[in-house]
Amino acid sequence: MYSNIKVIAFDADDTLWVNEPYFREVEQQFAILLSSFETENKINQELLKKEIENLPIYGYGVKSFVLSMIETAVELSNHKIGSKEIQKITEFGRQMLNKPIELLEGVEEVLRTLSPNYKLILATKGDLLDQERKLEKSGLYQYFDHIEVLSEKTAKNYDRLINFLDIHPSEFLMIGNSLKSDVLPVVSVGAQSIHIPFHTTWVLEEVDDAHDKESYKTANSLLALLKIL
Repeated sequence: MYSNIKVIAFDADDTLWVNEPYFREVEQQFAILLSSFETENKINQELLKKEIENLPIYGYGVKSFVLSMIETAVELSNHKIGSKEIQKITEFGRQMLNKPIELLEGVEEVLRTLSPNYKLILATKGDLLDQERKLEKSGLYQYFDHIEVLSEKTAKNYDRLINFLDIHPSEFLMIGNSLKSDVLPVVSVGAQSIHIPFHTTWVLEEVDDAHDKESYKTANSLLALLKIL
């Protein structure tokens, strides 16, 4: 099935290293910070709404998340939130950006094994500076021939990436934890994908079951790739 693959693209966050749990931790801290104004459930609902509203403007990543938290805090507090609380929110973001990189099991072994036989690229979305920083801190930079930070993982953008790589879609394989971003748009352009679920998924990355599960393969870990490829 994968005999003609020339390029393997890896997602970054929650595929190579831990990311989403840090957002969930800060959401809990944010709810505590605003607990005098609203309930935790209401705070979480309004923050998610604000994130969705801001995605076309700020994109993905920690900086966008921080701006959405500040705007949510101002609105839920009816402009009563103080400068100390705003500073605390920005500190949440600074702490997230300075988190050590926690590689998922088998990441380096897989990249080291595959790199002599395939062209490996990183295809992720988020804040460019933050993703570059995380990749540098991860110690994995040496394994990748190309780094692509996309504003959004759409079929159109994958098609452009494949054209840039000058390969046929059937020669492209995407590895990632998100069905919405790493799998469904990839198979829609005639390329291949392997889904490796992560235990925590952002609600905006969730999809329903109304899709062709025969069009992609699911593996329980990155290490499983060594038996598949």
